[in-house]
Amino acid sequence: MAGLAAAFGSGAMTNSTAELEHADCIFVIGSNTTEAHPIVALRIKAAVTKHGASLIVADPRRIELTRFAALHIRQRCGSDVMLLNAIMNVIVNEGLHNKAFIAERTENFDEFWQVAQTTTPEVAQLASGVPAEDIRRAARMLGTAKRPSIVYAMGITQHITGTDNVKALANLALLIGGIGRPATGVNPLRGQNNVQGACDMGGLPSVFPGYQRVDVPELRAKFEEAWGTKLPDKPGLTIVEILHAAEDGRIKALYCMGENPVLSDPNSNHTRQVLAGLDLLVVQDIFLTETCEYAHVVLPTASFAEKDGTFTNTERRVQRVRKALEPPGQARQDWEIVCDVATRMGRPMHYENPSQIMDEIASLTPSYGGISYERLDKGGLQWPCPTKDHPGTQFLHKDKFARGKGRFHATPFREPAERPDAEYPFVLSTGRVLYHFHTATMTRQSAGLDELYPGGDVQISYDDAADLGVQHGELIEVSSRRGTVRAKALLTYSVPRGMVYMPFHFREASANVLTNDALDPIAKIPELKVCAVKLAKVATPAEAALV
Repeated sequence: MAGLAAAFGSGAMTNSTAELEHADCIFVIGSNTTEAHPIVALRIKAAVTKHGASLIVADPRRIELTRFAALHIRQRCGSDVMLLNAIMNVIVNEGLHNKAFIAERTENFDEFWQVAQTTTPEVAQLASGVPAEDIRRAARMLGTAKRPSIVYAMGITQHITGTDNVKALANLALLIGGIGRPATGVNPLRGQNNVQGACDMGGLPSVFPGYQRVDVPELRAKFEEAWGTKLPDKPGLTIVEILHAAEDGRIKALYCMGENPVLSDPNSNHTRQVLAGLDLLVVQDIFLTETCEYAHVVLPTASFAEKDGTFTNTERRVQRVRKALEPPGQARQDWEIVCDVATRMGRPMHYENPSQIMDEIASLTPSYGGISYERLDKGGLQWPCPTKDHPGTQFLHKDKFARGKGRFHATPFREPAERPDAEYPFVLSTGRVLYHFHTATMTRQSAGLDELYPGGDVQISYDDAADLGVQHGELIEVSSRRGTVRAKALLTYSVPRGMVYMPFHFREASANVLTNDALDPIAKIPELKVCAVKLAKVATPAEAALV
């Protein structure tokens, strides 16, 4: 989200989900929306089928949403910046950019254009594999739209160029004036139900709640006074950086709460090795996950149905969660556990209830300043909601950006950290399926869901399968420079030749054994969406006897 924050001053979905239905052109890139965000996908489908919107889908795979698309762009994995720069090249050269909006509300156009002006559709075709005419068609659809909306997800961010990918999308929104109005905007879809809330509450290593930077003395002083303790003046480490620091001996203990890095983090053989070497690993979760196998202490916590609190969803809407059941056994609510741990570590922390915690959040976090349980009992509120009488904000940047003017950024194209070669000739990308949630910690507890999608597979094109002599459903071995997994071959026309795709939910075919932990230098997000692999058919006992 760093690129969006740099351009606009915010790293959240700028508009509301319901507004998508009223956009006249929707550009979906890096999002398998129907499987990862099915409710949002219903709005996109309705925009097309009920209101006649034009849909552009940019995805190397043929996903379900492409059935509704006026244009399906199949870019090479990792070539998003090249594609986006070429689209913008056409928009400017054909005079489709919003000159008034650019003049009044943006800055730094010339620096951006120095890069984009050289990225013609023909140049981009060579690097991305997308026909030049498809690039021109996409540019004209976006450039002539009255209410263009951009939707993306982790297919954009989980690259070593993730920040540049997001900046390029921000550039596109500025270029066409597609921001600050209903049914427009740049709309990143969050991966889990409260990722937005976790980020809002300081779940990033460089900020306090409300994206207030730890290295700004006056902001730090505010939190030090409220919490009665000294706080760090330098940003901390991201997840992958923490594991590297633990490997180097700079981190000895890890407190893992509601996260399952053994399955979700890249290069998971390395993750397992690091976790096994910690002096102390504490895991706080509702089930015994794969990460719990390495834990010295497991703290059982309550599920969403067994606690009170709030979730903030992908459209910045803060919503109440109400306790319906008593937690089983020794399980307790997260806030109670955290308070007790803090108290025993020498920082007394006590609240009567979650409502009191929300009141503290409102007192310290301007964007949540008007939010309370009393108000949330009447329905959700979208931040910014700065005062008790503020109705919440449906869409951002109506009259001005948080940083003043929206900033264009130069985004030169860079290749992924790892490209296919003679030894590893295929590109692997990873993602999700409809029936399972993240590392399937919860969904595989459901016999029905596990029966609908029982285990790992690897999607491969019919042509590549024929070259390898692989039949549908046969076991194949997928290897990268980091490890090897076995999975069933799922032959499909969805993936192009030279590419394979694996869902990451399944421990028995863990895609993240293979993925690359190379990081975006700014956002520090790993390149989960592109790595080089090789495939081999697994010989049956009878076949092996003939060798």
